[in-house]
Amino acid sequence: MLNKALNDFLTLWVTIEPIGTVVLFASLSAPLSQTQRRKVALKAIVYSTIILLASIVVGQAILSAMQIQLLSLQVAGGLILLLFALQMIFGFSQDSPATPEKGHDIAVFPLAVPSIAGAEAIMAVVLLTDNHVHSIASQVITACVVVLIMSMTYGLMLLAEPILRAIGINGAAILERVTGMILAALAVELIMEALGVQRWIN
Repeated sequence: MLNKALNDFLTLWVTIEPIGTVVLFASLSAPLSQTQRRKVALKAIVYSTIILLASIVVGQAILSAMQIQLLSLQVAGGLILLLFALQMIFGFSQDSPATPEKGHDIAVFPLAVPSIAGAEAIMAVVLLTDNHVHSIASQVITACVVVLIMSMTYGLMLLAEPILRAIGINGAAILERVTGMILAALAVELIMEALGVQRWIN
């Protein structure tokens, strides 16, 4: 069980990428007050935790019932991530930087989805809790690991404020574009992996 927990932790840490989420959160929350940033961070963690835990419970059944392959989910997640990355790079989201758009909650998109509970994280929890391979006890361990990583991610997001104090608003704007480039590369990587392009190149 200890080996299972350690393996799940490493797998989910890589796919959820808490450090990348903190960088993204720092750049997106730059115009917000301290109270607003804490609320956004908490909402993002709550939403993403619910999504990942729900994926453990019903994800595999839903995909099977709808005859959707996991690779299709990966391609869709990669395309959405690429569109958002392009938005960050070209500054399309900065028409009104002081306040979020009406009806647009950054805690939901892009923080909860696809940054924290992205396609790769959802696929990971579904695969790590495959009903044909893992017992109920093993799946409970995976769920506990998800909660642990979510708690750690929230703690790291709360440290975004000193990061913002150090880099300033202009630094955050630069950071947003650099992050957009990284996210675009990740999105392309996800799509290429799903389509098998990497195997052709190698």
